[in-house]
Amino acid sequence: MRAKFHRFFFPSLTRGFLIRAVIIGILAYVFFGYVCIPFRIQGVSMEPTYRDGSFNFCWTPAYWVFPPKRHDVVAVRFAGNRIMLLKRVVALPGEVIEFRQGKLWVNEREIPESYVRYPSHWNLAPRQVEFGGIYVVGDNRSMPIGRHYFGQASIQRIVGVPLW
Repeated sequence: MRAKFHRFFFPSLTRGFLIRAVIIGILAYVFFGYVCIPFRIQGVSMEPTYRDGSFNFCWTPAYWVFPPKRHDVVAVRFAGNRIMLLKRVVALPGEVIEFRQGKLWVNEREIPESYVRYPSHWNLAPRQVEFGGIYVVGDNRSMPIGRHYFGQASIQRIVGVPLW
């Protein structure tokens, strides 16, 4: 029994050890490349919810079955497969969204946003979210509206959710 334990946990460079190492390497590549993608947050558009320079993982199975809901924080593929933006879903397909003096209005109803800590004076004319899309915006609304990446995104561009 002890010999089996010793060979399993302290193998010499045998064929079995190399096979296990290759299998573990492939599983780690698939898991961290497609299922739980590590990323570093760069920028202040989601502060104070997510801090600039912090590290997180994007959990991709989150929307394999059900679409995103309002107030979910999602990772949106921005350019190609390498750049993702972290944003909050504020409107769903078919809804009309606008900002009035920094307040979010969806379908002519003000939506409370307890996660927004920095007030804004954004004004954005009403616009309807297309079917197959969602409307996303960052939590840090103190930035001028012209410096903020936000707007309509195709649901196909949603990668997943941050784990924490």
